[in-house]
Amino acid sequence: ADALPAWQPPYIERSPADDDLERYQTVYGTRPGAVAAPTAGLHFTDSLLERLRGIGVEQAMVTLHVGAGTFAPITTDLVADHPMHEESWIVPASTLASLRARRANADGGRIVAVGTTTVRVLESLPDLDEAGLGPLADRTDLLIVPGWDFTLTDAMLTNFHLPESTLLALVGAFTGMEELKMIYRRAVESGYRFYSYGDAMLVL
Repeated sequence: ADALPAWQPPYIERSPADDDLERYQTVYGTRPGAVAAPTAGLHFTDSLLERLRGIGVEQAMVTLHVGAGTFAPITTDLVADHPMHEESWIVPASTLASLRARRANADGGRIVAVGTTTVRVLESLPDLDEAGLGPLADRTDLLIVPGWDFTLTDAMLTNFHLPESTLLALVGAFTGMEELKMIYRRAVESGYRFYSYGDAMLVL
């Protein structure tokens, strides 16, 4: 059999279908460089984004070039000992301004991260009061595990992730592990689809 392309998750064992190159991409992706798609963003269409703007939901963009390490399972006894892969990120000046406005409570809004990818970017940012006007660009090997004190993430849209993954650890850090177990039990009982082309949950 032909080798699977580097961007395809290892749990999709078939050869890529003709429309995978289109489906495994967000409608707002503009910068080449990621190996894997930020899968929470796959749920958005141009028309849905327009509807959200129409009801006053501001949209601010970040870039994180997701690497193949996102597929690597945790193999250490302690999650915190997992050697986290490094990825590069970019945050435009306009996004920094939006984040500052939220944290200053200028309009009462909250920061809703679309995907664990976005959470890692937000939580990797320096203190907004000291960050300058931007844009900012850097690399991160941030590993978020239970006990993490979230500073720029008020809510999160995320897919259902693989067991023993850093992505699952991040979501568990946000929800609490017991709450996460309850959510996943409900998802399994309800027949939700997991992983890249699966369903998503909004965690408030």
